[in-house]
Amino acid sequence: MDKATLAAWLARDRELIIGFLQELVRAPSPNPPGDTRAAAAVITRFLDRHGLPWRLVAPVAEWPNIVGTIETGRPGRHLVLNGHIDVFPVDESEPWTHGPWSGALADGKIWGRGVVDMKAGTAASVMTYRYLHEARAALAGRVTLTCVSDEETFGPYGARWLVANEPEVLGDCVLNGEPSSPHTIRFGEKAPLWLRFTVRTPGAHGAYTHLSESATVTAARLIGALETLGEEAVEPPGPIGEALRAGGAAMDQAMGPGAAAIASRYTVNIGTIRGGLKVNMLPGECRFEADIRLPVGGSKAHVMARLADILRRYPSATVEELNFTEPAACDPNHEMVRHLRANARAVSGIDPLPVISLGGTDARLWRQRGIPAYVYGPSPRGMGQKDEHVSVEEYLHVVAVHVLSAFDYLARTA
Repeated sequence: MDKATLAAWLARDRELIIGFLQELVRAPSPNPPGDTRAAAAVITRFLDRHGLPWRLVAPVAEWPNIVGTIETGRPGRHLVLNGHIDVFPVDESEPWTHGPWSGALADGKIWGRGVVDMKAGTAASVMTYRYLHEARAALAGRVTLTCVSDEETFGPYGARWLVANEPEVLGDCVLNGEPSSPHTIRFGEKAPLWLRFTVRTPGAHGAYTHLSESATVTAARLIGALETLGEEAVEPPGPIGEALRAGGAAMDQAMGPGAAAIASRYTVNIGTIRGGLKVNMLPGECRFEADIRLPVGGSKAHVMARLADILRRYPSATVEELNFTEPAACDPNHEMVRHLRANARAVSGIDPLPVISLGGTDARLWRQRGIPAYVYGPSPRGMGQKDEHVSVEEYLHVVAVHVLSAFDYLARTA
């Protein structure tokens, strides 16, 4: 058993691999509301069809997580495969070229909500689990599959639950297929700090602006002050900084021009703002929510200290924390990175570079426990938008690179 045999199996099963992703997309799993049972059933039927072990872990019945482990019977390393089943919701008023739950195969692409984020990557994990089972006589150690149902809402009943409650999922390395682009391997990510600001003033008639501060005007000025956080850059430690400098062009290619420039900076996005009741009333309350992203090497303590300084100038404003997770990164020169790069070159002539992700993934949960976790998936373009789609050849490339790299990581040495 060798990699040439694996490559032959992948070529033989091309239509099966494509068909599985189409079937997975056709099972709606928007979050909210988060009911993923239909999509989870697509995965478990596939696992049953191929005689693969699995069990359900479902703290919430409608949000089942699939966990399965293959033991080779020989001591070795433990590889964890991770992907999520839930996807962004759909705005039903938007016209799609192909229906959001169609899983249509057209123009060399597979179409539908969640095909990029991240059913293509989750399908790659399922296929890797299947082919490693077939090749287990040539492997040592074990492999665990985790398909989770609660990633889009930060995973309290998904990966976060598994990492905290199921020791089976704590391996030596994690491979994840979130959208990254075939040209990058993500070894870390910026971290979200979500805050809600509330400005309260007496308010007044709209003609009597001398009687009260306007909550909306104060909120606008406060937002402008928060923007200054983006002026600060953080120098990432050691090899992380070296990798970011080397991978800057690849980051811009994968995530759009300018991505590399903000990878090491704090960023601020005002996601929602609500204030005022009527055009001729001076608003007495305005609320807005800010998504502040912390770079690797940055800290929440630093942000909160800066915010305290800013808020002293706006005594009518208060702030509350909605969500936070620590920025996390692992070794950009890890063995898994070398396997992914070598196999991407062999499969498609692409040499992906290790970079930091601007958005979040479940991979952070393993990194925060000191377990290296790497993301390699399709291009992130179009995720969460109408007409979301993934190139068939790009999807097959990701599947092949996952399968071959996982094989390399667990291959017997004696």
